[in-house]
Amino acid sequence: MSLQEAAEARKARLIALRQRREGGGGPDGSVILNRNYDPETRTLKKRGHDDDIEDTIEKNVEGMAEMIIAEDEQRREQELDIFNIAPKRPNWDLKREMDKKLAKLERRTQEAIHTLIRQRLAAQKGQSDDILGAMNAQEKARDAEDRASDEDE
Repeated sequence: MSLQEAAEARKARLIALRQRREGGGGPDGSVILNRNYDPETRTLKKRGHDDDIEDTIEKNVEGMAEMIIAEDEQRREQELDIFNIAPKRPNWDLKREMDKKLAKLERRTQEAIHTLIRQRLAAQKGQSDDILGAMNAQEKARDAEDRASDEDE
């Protein structure tokens, strides 16, 4: 192949490329696509009937919908198990609500214990008159605290 013939072949290919880019076909009116074009021989590839594509997406996806539905039903059955729904400690909310009230009762219990101890000590020493006045004053103070805490709630 001479240089002149190579230059003419190249010009023809460039013209064909320009026409293809502009929307026209090749010299015979056909559009050459990469999947049909063999760059080594610069011709169209021939396909026989035995080269038909066997694997299709439809065949791959055929049983997938039923499988997904079955898996979803199994998950739902597992999620609705009553033992999974119940909390681990069923009385946690009761304990949370009772903490404030228990703290108040604990304080009053400690005050009552201290009062009893003072009474016993005073009875042993023979000072019963002073204890009665102290107990009355303490009961009045406790009643005032109860009224204030009831108003807060």
